[in-house]
Amino acid sequence: MSLDCDALPILEAALAGGGQMSELFLERSTGLMIVMDDGKVEKVLGGVDQGAGLRLIYDLKTAYAYGNQFDQDSLLPLARNLALLSQGKPVATQALRPVQPGLITQAQRPFKDTDTAIKVDMVKAAEAAAREVDSRISQVRVIYMDRGQQVRILNSLGVEAEEERSQIIMAVHCVATQDGRVQTGYESMGGIGGMEIFERKDPTKVAKEAARRAVLMLEADPAPGGAMPVVLSAEAGGTMVHEAVGHGLEGDLVYEKMSVYAGRIGEKVASELVTVLDDGTVPGRRGSGGFDDEGTPCRKNVVIDKGVLKGYLQDRLSAWKLEAQPTGNGRRESYRHRPIPRMTNTMIAPGTDDPDSIVRSTGEGLFVRKMGGGQVNTINGDFVFEVSEGYLIKDGKVDRPVRGATLTGNGPEVLSQIDKVGSDLGWSLGTCGKDGQGSPVGDAQPTLRIPRLVVGGQQQG
Repeated sequence: MSLDCDALPILEAALAGGGQMSELFLERSTGLMIVMDDGKVEKVLGGVDQGAGLRLIYDLKTAYAYGNQFDQDSLLPLARNLALLSQGKPVATQALRPVQPGLITQAQRPFKDTDTAIKVDMVKAAEAAAREVDSRISQVRVIYMDRGQQVRILNSLGVEAEEERSQIIMAVHCVATQDGRVQTGYESMGGIGGMEIFERKDPTKVAKEAARRAVLMLEADPAPGGAMPVVLSAEAGGTMVHEAVGHGLEGDLVYEKMSVYAGRIGEKVASELVTVLDDGTVPGRRGSGGFDDEGTPCRKNVVIDKGVLKGYLQDRLSAWKLEAQPTGNGRRESYRHRPIPRMTNTMIAPGTDDPDSIVRSTGEGLFVRKMGGGQVNTINGDFVFEVSEGYLIKDGKVDRPVRGATLTGNGPEVLSQIDKVGSDLGWSLGTCGKDGQGSPVGDAQPTLRIPRLVVGGQQQG
């Protein structure tokens, strides 16, 4: 279905009192969520939503309104109300020109063509596969979600961008219990595209991996505490780069001086072995797309190059404030939300070290195969991360598993310490929350070594 709307009169009406830009974001979306918990299908929820978001930027401030209709009778009153906030002279709009996307995205097997019953059966198969791993698996929760989104973005600067988007994610959470001990395991898969995603990766294997991790941690010893070398496997996913680095590079936080990286362009902020990218054009990855939600083409942004800070992640507003250019990172959850600077696919670029040799050259320490959740203070860079699956390193070999480990440190300090960067690259995916909005993201990193990092453990018993 087409997102038809005579946009120019609406954009012009919003600028009747002046301003830097008016913008119209049109969206029609469909979604399905299937939840299975404790052996029962709890939810099968589907729906359709549509609406228009109208934004006015004036005096580097944002005014925003939205509604469910695309017609002028509905949108012109919103535009006129926004115009009352600005006290300047009317500003003319530029002729609309189609913008070329940074990536062409198209589902090979659109999920709308697959019956819901087949998707439910897939969820049931994943749940059964997890339970088959071990009798100590006491609970399995499987969530499947797909979302189709058609967007059209038009602004007074002449931008016209239109895109059809398709996202799928499946996540499995397992609980293992024995003699009063409880451990969990989590694994997920997905990305942009259609049902062909499940041809490339079997969801039952994802479920078994979540169950394996829960059982493994049930048998693991408590992690020791103290400062020690830490090797982060590529399999660990990009939680470290996303939380400890990425958020601090978002332009709004930089402008508000809420980032440890504010005002440091051109400075050395990491080891010369470290290059950090945010790339919204990686095919198939969850954070990828043709455009951001302001109509700026997605692109590859090198934000840290061989340890030197090169730039920030910008939407249009933060770019104006920082006298920079938008980078394709203006993202929003839906037409109900204003765009803000967000990551897409954030990664530490692969290096040249053999991943196995990194472990061999580390006599004693902690090997992290999978990261859990984390928290970061963007103002000073301090972070705490959970380790979902960790092992001791003994005599240069991965030894017995340990549970309950946390990693505590400071983002810039840890980046500066990294002395080994593997030639591999591992991906993780998720939904990043910021300012009440969820945004699909991807994260990646190679195998890394941090010579000294504080590991928090737990006491026996």
